[in-house]
Amino acid sequence: MGTASPYDVARWCAGNGWPVHPLAPGRKTPAANCPACREEPHSPQDCPCPSEGRWCHGFHAATTNPALLDAWWGRNPTLGVGVSCGPAGLVVLDVDAHCAEVPDRNRLLPGIPIHGSVDLAGLASGFDTLALLAALRGRPSPADDDSTLRVRTPSGGLHVWYRTPPGGPRYRSSVGSSPKVALAWQVDVRATGGYIVTPATRTPAGTYSPVGPARLPALLPDWLAVELQRTGHPVDHRPAPVPAPRPGTLRPGAPRPARQRAHRLLEPLLDQVKECAAAPEGTAFTEKLNRAAYTAGGLIASGHLTESRARELLTEAADVARPQRSRHSSAVITSALSAGASRPLHFKGRP
Repeated sequence: MGTASPYDVARWCAGNGWPVHPLAPGRKTPAANCPACREEPHSPQDCPCPSEGRWCHGFHAATTNPALLDAWWGRNPTLGVGVSCGPAGLVVLDVDAHCAEVPDRNRLLPGIPIHGSVDLAGLASGFDTLALLAALRGRPSPADDDSTLRVRTPSGGLHVWYRTPPGGPRYRSSVGSSPKVALAWQVDVRATGGYIVTPATRTPAGTYSPVGPARLPALLPDWLAVELQRTGHPVDHRPAPVPAPRPGTLRPGAPRPARQRAHRLLEPLLDQVKECAAAPEGTAFTEKLNRAAYTAGGLIASGHLTESRARELLTEAADVARPQRSRHSSAVITSALSAGASRPLHFKGRP
């Protein structure tokens, strides 16, 4: 798999029943929308692009259709490959190894108080918190599970792939920095409303490389399913209804009311992120950025905001507050946008 082309990887994933979508060449983020979709927000479900051979709206466009695989990767061989986890029936633990300020011990495993007698010296990453959770449950760490597909990331992290049983529960995506819905600090969950980068994908930082003997996901362990249930990850995986557009007399080129309301909703959250610039630490920067990006994800999913505009606004705010942490900010934004997309935000009543 290490020398496979993106086209080969896309076909391999589709052959396993995992819908795939293009990533920007050399990056781990979805390829950009077409100009029309960037200019005029709309529901991904109503987008004509996939039927016309285009890939707009990131993981919403994921498919196993061989004709689209030919149209996308056959003609654009440098595109990367992402898998839409929800339709694929996958739950992937994204274990981070980034340098970050360690939170209070009672926020390492949301919902599980850690007694002061537990020695946390040396704890520094998602590998440590995942091992801590597993140890508390009397289980080996999933990071060491050689029965399932594991993929080393260029940054030193690890993706641990699992599958859910057919007809079984589905789970939402989350970020490890969330104080409410998280499995463990520095451990993101990629599931419904999110995507995962495939093995063999190459970026300037390196290649996503399988480790260990397994090349397919194992069934999600029962104890992890219980933990996902405990931390609020199960979701109703039926698609949320998208309200029909109301007739109106909007002037050509005038801002749509829903878009104006989307910006009004997002602006205070972006301001909170920017205000973190007043202090180098102790401002809950990651949590505030996560909250803003999660909200933006919901606005994108409901068609009130474009992904490109959301990323632009979020990145600008993050760079104002923490210009030296752009890599960390980008990871938080990507994860939270994916998580937020599982909960579209629809406005009610008058604007």
